[in-house]
Amino acid sequence: MPALAGIFSVTPVRIFMAPRDRAVAITLVNEGDTEVALQADIHSWKQAADGTDELVLTEDLILSPPIIKLAPKARQVVRLALLRAADPARQLTYRLIVREIPEVTAPKELTVAVPIALALSMPVFITPPTAKRNVMCDIERSAESVQTSCSNSGTAYAQVRQVTLARGGATLALFEGGNYLLPGARKTIPLKAAQAVGAGDAVLNVMFDDGNFQAFNVKVP
Repeated sequence: MPALAGIFSVTPVRIFMAPRDRAVAITLVNEGDTEVALQADIHSWKQAADGTDELVLTEDLILSPPIIKLAPKARQVVRLALLRAADPARQLTYRLIVREIPEVTAPKELTVAVPIALALSMPVFITPPTAKRNVMCDIERSAESVQTSCSNSGTAYAQVRQVTLARGGATLALFEGGNYLLPGARKTIPLKAAQAVGAGDAVLNVMFDDGNFQAFNVKVP
């Protein structure tokens, strides 16, 4: 399913590459009724120890061409190429940000108007066969709410799609969304209580974006 930014879309929304891949194809589509100009920037993507994203412009990859003009309803296939050597043991993570350049296609008479630039951000993963996530999660209490704290000590990303805190077959609290956890990072994810969450033993079920589950025996404080 493509990512949409109102007037343009990008497919795929997540880009996966193997170390042997030198380039992958990406499709840009102008969904609007007027010409659109797009520019692509690539950032190395890391996370601080607390899970905060850190993006830095990089020349490790290049999108060719980097600036694209699309006629109304037109589409174009571009190439994302890797310029550096892949890491044989650890996943490399990037963000491809495609943004509109409205001033390129705006009518000349609209010199006073302030254009609104739309942008899409797609994750890029370059993954060697041995790279794996290694996630550990526990439960914490903050004021009257509960939250899970998850760390990833592996060599590949994890994306937490769902967290269920259960006791005796009953769901106590739940999270549904899509939180990325890059290698070396820890992130706290608030849970929405389904009922009163009392102290005691419970099971924390974590589902990842690949559909796999991991269960943790926890003690609610």
